[in-house]
Amino acid sequence: MFFRILIALLGLSLMQTATAQTPLRVAAAADLEPVLPPILDQFRQQTGIQVDATFQASAILATQIQNGAPFDLFLSADLGFPKRLIDAGMADAAGSADSSTPITYAKGTLVLWARKDSHLPPSLELLRSRDLKRLAIANPESAPYGRAAVAALTSLKLYDELKPRLVTAQNIAQTAQFVDSGNADAGLISLTSAMTPKLAASGTYFVIPRDLYPPIEQGAVIVSKTSQRNAAHRLLDFLLSAPVQAELAKAGLTPVK
Repeated sequence: MFFRILIALLGLSLMQTATAQTPLRVAAAADLEPVLPPILDQFRQQTGIQVDATFQASAILATQIQNGAPFDLFLSADLGFPKRLIDAGMADAAGSADSSTPITYAKGTLVLWARKDSHLPPSLELLRSRDLKRLAIANPESAPYGRAAVAALTSLKLYDELKPRLVTAQNIAQTAQFVDSGNADAGLISLTSAMTPKLAASGTYFVIPRDLYPPIEQGAVIVSKTSQRNAAHRLLDFLLSAPVQAELAKAGLTPVK
């Protein structure tokens, strides 16, 4: 009898250990790639919860979740893609005032970035210049920042003129790579990308007036099939805490609190 109890306790201990070691899997918008890793490391140090993040365009991540990808939490660069998952019954925002609406954790800013050695200082005048041969943007079909870029160019009545000169990247991180590598003269990218040490050293940016594009409200939802709902809530609470919101602001995201 004693040995049966001992074996049962050992088995329970092993199950608990395995559960504790299972990382929280986060699908994160590409604009968070320069921002999120140190925050997740702080979260791990405070809670003991390991987080594995995958960075990609929001639409691609939403499609992967719809196709059964094993994510627990989705941090989108907009509210539309997580709302689609809620409407499909595949995610929720449980714990918020309205569980049918994604939790807004930050707001994004669109900037025009160019290399310092390009002799094309970023400005609205640059967008109107014939010297601008290639302008990088993220795919507007899959990346909210790409959609914001098209909206801004449309507001300026420049989209039709610039369309033949657009270089389209898969996501906002790749957009920054295109212009930093010289494959484009300038790029409409996220402020989070422009403020990374690498791009801050090699280029300069101009903040696109916010009235030229719809607000980039970034939303989070918990994937319905997750077995780590409590850990996902803890990470969301951590992201919305005042200290972390302050860190997001320093990295180029507008806090929601």
